[in-house]
Amino acid sequence: QVELSEAGGGLVQAGASLRLSCAFSGRTFSTYIMAWFRQTPGKQRELVAAISPGSSTNYADSVKGRFTISRDNAKNTIYLQMTSLNAEDAAVYYCAAKRSPTEAYDYWGQGTQVTVSS
Repeated sequence: QVELSEAGGGLVQAGASLRLSCAFSGRTFSTYIMAWFRQTPGKQRELVAAISPGSSTNYADSVKGRFTISRDNAKNTIYLQMTSLNAEDAAVYYCAAKRSPTEAYDYWGQGTQVTVSS
């Protein structure tokens, strides 16, 4: 069973940077597609960024050029480096994992809160 645990959320000022991390355990990390999602109250969870086992990445248009997803297969961890944060980035950020690009994300972390003050 895959387990995901996020860390790194917090309160930052607009324009600041923050790095989230997600530790993966239970299966072979290097074979999983990993992603970051975010959700605010009353809105659907949205994909922020994803990274393949080969480290190909894709991003939501709203974060392109500001956020960077990466993975460290030696540490079974993914990261989300967020820069130039603004109020619209405030959300609960979730880490997710799946084996196949044609499947839905099967595994989810508990989420970490990111709050941006203006």
